[in-house]
Amino acid sequence: MPTLADAATRDAIIARIERLTPAHARVWGKMTIAQMMAHLSDGMRMAYGDLPCAPKKGWLIKTPLVKWLAIDKLQWPQGTPTAPELLARTSEPWEEERAQLIALVRRFEREATRPSWPIHPAFGRLSGAQWGRLGWKHLNHHLTQFGG
Repeated sequence: MPTLADAATRDAIIARIERLTPAHARVWGKMTIAQMMAHLSDGMRMAYGDLPCAPKKGWLIKTPLVKWLAIDKLQWPQGTPTAPELLARTSEPWEEERAQLIALVRRFEREATRPSWPIHPAFGRLSGAQWGRLGWKHLNHHLTQFGG
């Protein structure tokens, strides 16, 4: 499974982000491309603990098997629910938002070996390795949404 802890994987994701323009139309979903960029930036901020998100109720999704399936094995369907905090912010101007997202993806290189990580609102406690795979999966999911 690809991970943001790998330099080549980070570089490939960044190249995909850099190819996007405001003119890219969504293939599916409701977000505009600017909203998607803000959503991805806020997802990375959540991973680093810079954007707190309220925990979701329910224990099943926090079990090791379900976490493993959701993070490592299953493709997320279109319209997968997300934390409301990741949809709340109005996007910055295009170039600024894209630059922020790229910087947040690059930041994973410095953060990858940190000893503790924030609690994920749906999956609960995750290791740095799990956050790296989840981060890649989230980015890939939404970049694919815009043909990137």
